[in-house]
Amino acid sequence: MNFKFGAGNGSFSALLRVSVVSTAVVVGAMAASAQETVKIGFIGPLSGGNAQQGLSARNGFQLAIDLANKAGLPFKLEAVVLDDAANPQTGVAAALKLTNDPQVLAATGHWNSGVALATIPVFQRAGVPFVVWGAISPKITERNNPMVSRVVTTLVNTNEPLAKWAVESVGKKIAIVSDTSDYGVANTQNFEKFYKAAGGAILAAEAAPVGTTDFRALLTKIKAGAPDAIYFGGVVTEAGLVRQQMVELGMTVPMIGVDGFHDADFIKIAGPAAEGTVSGIVKEKGNPQLEKLTKDYQAANFAEPATTYTKNAFDAANIIVAAIKKAGTKDKAAIAKAIRETQYDGAMGHTSFDENGQTKLPVELELRTVKNGAWTTR
Repeated sequence: MNFKFGAGNGSFSALLRVSVVSTAVVVGAMAASAQETVKIGFIGPLSGGNAQQGLSARNGFQLAIDLANKAGLPFKLEAVVLDDAANPQTGVAAALKLTNDPQVLAATGHWNSGVALATIPVFQRAGVPFVVWGAISPKITERNNPMVSRVVTTLVNTNEPLAKWAVESVGKKIAIVSDTSDYGVANTQNFEKFYKAAGGAILAAEAAPVGTTDFRALLTKIKAGAPDAIYFGGVVTEAGLVRQQMVELGMTVPMIGVDGFHDADFIKIAGPAAEGTVSGIVKEKGNPQLEKLTKDYQAANFAEPATTYTKNAFDAANIIVAAIKKAGTKDKAAIAKAIRETQYDGAMGHTSFDENGQTKLPVELELRTVKNGAWTTR
């Protein structure tokens, strides 16, 4: 029997067309609902005295994830954000939580070098790619761990030009105060090396544990040597207390250091004593990607202001996403390899990595001084 569909079979033809369209809609909906979800982790100090850096970095990370999802991907991204409280033990617990979740394909983390050095073995053993967005100890990348890369330059890159400038512009006799963390020790070693090489002399090098609140005895001993300045090799809270107590003791010489205490909270803690403090930081160079990030960040209405770490974490997240797109979602070692092969033009500039996973981003030092209660370019 033969069926012919002519003009008299319009109703059947219309029904057939509706059926085909309906089937396509259902199949499309099923495909959308079946889209694979992959997770990317973020760890940073979201509480405690260093929270401002961690929160601004978290926002940059989240913004990158949100924009990538809106742009369309062959998978859906889910952010997993954890607090390390600037504490190695808390950081390790966060790293274990991430690496025990099979959906977490990679992570980015840490402002504190001591926390990063504690968690890197966790990511290494688990075979989970990890990109450092803030910690600057040279030790982090010196062992060429294939799972680890870093988008930020090391403290060597800022201490060397700062030391040369100090000899030329501050004086040839400096005392060092630092904390006893890996970050503090590395700052002390590198600044002392470069300062001496430039013709300066270190009169004293004193250290105190993180969390110390009274530096007066230590500073009184240093004051007797009449240094031209004090170099501080720690971070925000202790830096503010050291500067405050220097002024209390009548020490009118400047305090200098790298970017560990370049933060608005330093000024809050030190109060009027913060005036004249100098921090050497990596100079930010404008580019279209940074301008776009600034606009997108403002449009997102985050509660916290952006800091230099916002762009670091933003770029780190985008580099991870690009690596997953390139390598796929099934092989974490392939994702780590794709990260290492990165050629990425982002808010930080052009990022690529050397054989140890360290960024090859060139460094130009910018000197910032506290003037009238705010950090200003010298």
